[in-house]
Amino acid sequence: MLNTPRSRRCMVTAPHHLASQAGLSVLREGGTAIEAVVAMAATLTVVYPHMTGIGGDGFWLVAAPGAAPVAISAAGPAGSLASPALYRDAGHSTIPWRGPLAANTVAAAVEGWRAALDVSAAWGGRLPLGRLFEEAIAHAEDGYVVTRSQHETTTAKLDGLRDQPGFAETFLDRGAVPAVGAVLKRPAIAATLRRLAEAGLDDFYRGRLATGIAADLARLGAPVTAGDLAAYRAWTGAPLSVRVGGATLYNQPPPTQGVASLLILALFDRLGVTAAEGFEHIHGLVEATKQAFLLRDRHVGDPAAMTVAPGDLLAPEVLDRLAARIDPARALPWPAPPSAGDTTWMGAVDRHGAVASYIQSIYFEFGSGLVLPESGLNWQNRGCSFALDGAGPRVLAPGRLPFHTLNPALARFDDGRTMVYGTMGGEGQPQTQAAVFSRYAFFGQELQQAVTAPRWLLGRTWGEDSVSLKLESRVPAEVVAALRAAGHAVELTADFTETMGHAGALVRHADGVIEGATDPRSDGAVAAW
Repeated sequence: MLNTPRSRRCMVTAPHHLASQAGLSVLREGGTAIEAVVAMAATLTVVYPHMTGIGGDGFWLVAAPGAAPVAISAAGPAGSLASPALYRDAGHSTIPWRGPLAANTVAAAVEGWRAALDVSAAWGGRLPLGRLFEEAIAHAEDGYVVTRSQHETTTAKLDGLRDQPGFAETFLDRGAVPAVGAVLKRPAIAATLRRLAEAGLDDFYRGRLATGIAADLARLGAPVTAGDLAAYRAWTGAPLSVRVGGATLYNQPPPTQGVASLLILALFDRLGVTAAEGFEHIHGLVEATKQAFLLRDRHVGDPAAMTVAPGDLLAPEVLDRLAARIDPARALPWPAPPSAGDTTWMGAVDRHGAVASYIQSIYFEFGSGLVLPESGLNWQNRGCSFALDGAGPRVLAPGRLPFHTLNPALARFDDGRTMVYGTMGGEGQPQTQAAVFSRYAFFGQELQQAVTAPRWLLGRTWGEDSVSLKLESRVPAEVVAALRAAGHAVELTADFTETMGHAGALVRHADGVIEGATDPRSDGAVAAW
């Protein structure tokens, strides 16, 4: 039997148990949900470096009791030197996945922390940065224990990473992949976090730290300049939303695929499915995913270059039209262009009932593979999602925002519950969100069961081009057979696989009871008081 942890005061969940503990310690000291998440994000930067880091981007959904949810978008734009001509002159027909030319966008996560902490201050947040970074710095200086996830990811991707500047010195042990249980220290990232605690987060973009970051990027040949860093500001505004039975769902606006996450659940809600885990459940969500992805890929990118308002994609008449295209018995022929990515989601509920849903990413595992020598930052490769040819909002241009798979989720139920949930997993993020939410909200499953139950992924896995429908092998054989008979190209994976992401969820009930779930596919934990 799967038990869902519950408490009355506060709760966090993150994909590494040390991050969860860091967040809970902040909440126990009276910190806000946002402060707890910043502490967790800093800790994950150290102990889960293959999945996330402050050389990447981040997105927030936060809400105080009785107040409208707020979205914070920390998506770094393309550098001023990043243009299609730069890559063509270097002999590239596409943007490389690794190396200096892959490090072509501003790392925006720290500026997102600043914007979120401004909201936190309005909630009464008071803890200094030194306290929020305390445990992350300790793990970086004293050493952290390498997880199986880091070991296996490093082993699988080593050929593309070992020769990238700074990678071997930072993430290998005398040239070899660190074993599970080995201890790694990261003194450079500890010094960077100390500097941010002392000088403030703005130092990353417009201070001494920014000067060193820009110098390292220039020396290594990345097309992001000091001016690009200095000009960057996070965006704060209203999230997208849509109604489903008994709840309002919230997600990030473009350049993320948040609209796709909302579309999937809104379309599925129109199909009239009455039970979880059977053919109708999985087929319905997969077919809703196809309709959502087709719309997403046609329209979503840098919002400044889009030709349709994101909210218009969620209009009831659009949803009705798309739902009518779903055949309840047959699969729509696939594929569509796939995306990949590595990410961490984390959530917090504080003692006042405020919530934070946050996702932070360096895109591919270890990002560009580039590690800046002075700051110890492994820089993201999010700009690989740009195209070099054609037209539309995803074509590379200096200052343009790349398309993002990242999308933290939040839901408010008509009965007073508030839910924050999310996952890593690139193309799988909206699909896992739909699986978890539908199981819990539509079909009444326990929250931990909704996260643990077998999942699926339509599209590619990390670093692969396969676009089949992948199912964890715990899916009943009769359901697998029915899906194949309906025309789905099914592949079975292991019983539990990281391919399906590292999901988590928290729910605060109207009476103050909080419940949480973490993913057995991760190294995570729920921590509560």
